[in-house]
Amino acid sequence: MFSRRLTRSLAIGAAAMAIAGGAYGIVNATASSGPSTTTEAASPSASLGQPLSGSRESNARSGPAAGGSTGTVDSVSRSGFTMSTAAGQKVTINAVSSTTYRNGTGPSSASAIRTGETVLVLGTTNGKNITASQVIVQSRADGGAASSSAAAVVPFQRGARSTSKQVGQIPAAYSPASGTIVSGTEANKATKAALAAYPGGVIDRVVKLSNGEYEVHNIGVNWPHHIFVNHSFKVVGAN
Repeated sequence: MFSRRLTRSLAIGAAAMAIAGGAYGIVNATASSGPSTTTEAASPSASLGQPLSGSRESNARSGPAAGGSTGTVDSVSRSGFTMSTAAGQKVTINAVSSTTYRNGTGPSSASAIRTGETVLVLGTTNGKNITASQVIVQSRADGGAASSSAAAVVPFQRGARSTSKQVGQIPAAYSPASGTIVSGTEANKATKAALAAYPGGVIDRVVKLSNGEYEVHNIGVNWPHHIFVNHSFKVVGAN
């Protein structure tokens, strides 16, 4: 009788220990799995360099876009030509079958592109390479006016900080990375206006703001970096 009671007591004690051990195992597993789960959820974004949910991504606006430049022809080849801007930037112009040429206000041909000529180039800009849609040989008067206006431009100098100043009016609707990149006639008109006022750089995109005005993005100079053009394609400000 005593033996039966002892055996029963031992069995109950073992069951209690098993239940307690099981409960401890569950609690321990839950506690240890928390940090591990959190780490796994965070690691993909951290390791890939991607913004976490709710963060604001910047608009790099990379890639070729409508733009252009103006300068003096340095050399001519079958594939196009090279030129130097008034601020000393070297630009490569690639001609294609659809490239058109003008000499002043009249139609012309590729033969009009000669060393020493001042030209305005419109087309698709990729850094300091432009695939030309139109090349305009400018008159001496136009070239002289552009050269005198270049005094306002601050040429690029390696290691020098960009000049921080503002002239004219900056549209109230403007904020960095805002607006829509445009092409075609409106981009060409805005590019022409910007280069006439501030020659020396390379226009690598034209952005239409929410109020219908334009921000013309200028590279290759320390100032101006942004040139603002209104609805009538008149330059109204720069920074």
